[in-house]
Amino acid sequence: MKELSQIALAVEPSTTMAIDSMFKQMKAEGLNVIGFGAGEPDFPTPDYIKEAGIHAIKNNETKYTPAAGTIELRKAICQRLKEDCGVEYEHTQVAVSNGAKPCVYVALRALVNPGDEVILPAPYWVSYIELIRMVGGVPVVVNASEAEQFKITPEKLAAAITPKTKCMILNNPSNPTGMMYSREELQALANICVEKDIYVISDEIYYRLVYDNKEFVSLPSLGEEIKERTLLINGVSKSYAMTGWRIGYVAANPKIAKVIANFLSHSTGSPCTISQKASSVALSASQDSIEAMRVAFEERRNYMVERMNQIEGVSCIKPEGAFYVMMNIEKLIGKEMFGTVIRDADDFGNLFLKYGKVAVVPGTGFAAPNFVRWSYATSMENIKEGLDRLEKFLAGQAV
Repeated sequence: MKELSQIALAVEPSTTMAIDSMFKQMKAEGLNVIGFGAGEPDFPTPDYIKEAGIHAIKNNETKYTPAAGTIELRKAICQRLKEDCGVEYEHTQVAVSNGAKPCVYVALRALVNPGDEVILPAPYWVSYIELIRMVGGVPVVVNASEAEQFKITPEKLAAAITPKTKCMILNNPSNPTGMMYSREELQALANICVEKDIYVISDEIYYRLVYDNKEFVSLPSLGEEIKERTLLINGVSKSYAMTGWRIGYVAANPKIAKVIANFLSHSTGSPCTISQKASSVALSASQDSIEAMRVAFEERRNYMVERMNQIEGVSCIKPEGAFYVMMNIEKLIGKEMFGTVIRDADDFGNLFLKYGKVAVVPGTGFAAPNFVRWSYATSMENIKEGLDRLEKFLAGQAV
């Protein structure tokens, strides 16, 4: 038989899946394990959004829609972006797909030729680097340390740009770090991108989950020159607790938007009609229930950060958005626990699940091998119990 695609063979499986599989197996066996790996809100989708989906089914709104999404939804997206982010698009500049991840992929497809370089700030969401490789791009990883608040500087960005650079992926607020760029920091990066004429795929999926009254700034709102070079990624999954509804979108200049719409028409086709109807209502109705979820996340974050920094051997900085905390385990590297020497976050994660009965996400898949990611998209009860178990585990006590 002929060989398979070299591009497909080079794609690595998600490094988070091993612990997740082990966690699910232990839970299925009846063990009392707690998971902090979920990248989705633990809240149910608000009732008014669910009702919109039910109404769509009962009203026989179950046929194909335009490949780029319904006009109703795209107009609702434009209105929400204008109100929340101060950035204006025509509905023809928006393409909707089956979640934000396919939107990142199709954005890369629209921009990247084989051999083009794509700058990727690290720590990064695990899928970004594989998506770059899947389109034949060359990832150029730019590391940002905890001391730098996990944010790259304009100097680091400029140093990474070569004649082969086509674009950068910027996730703001960030998964996995939860950190967010200020207006001044973002403007400095935007200036470099305009000067060097590179595109930015700006993933702003967590933009509604921002804390401490911080100002979220959408990259394309900083001026026409950077807006022309920005492919804005967003969706309803995180802010509206609609992960399973699978609706994301990309907004871009008219030329890029048309290329993306053409690509979608020959690949995924239109997203789920019922999900589009529900998303239209989510975006256009009152946002009060969304704010209630944000407030709950902020309370959980405050507890997790304060408590974690009181535990000997680990630490964390306070995230400004999303629902993740990156726990620093540098003091544990090289230490023997439960008969195993901890070399990196993978070792820690395996041991913590086995002996502490807690699942966290190792930072190795995020290019942060001395960190593990905790999600606080779970109940306060689970957070308290999980941190209790962390203290016992670090004291050498199995749960």
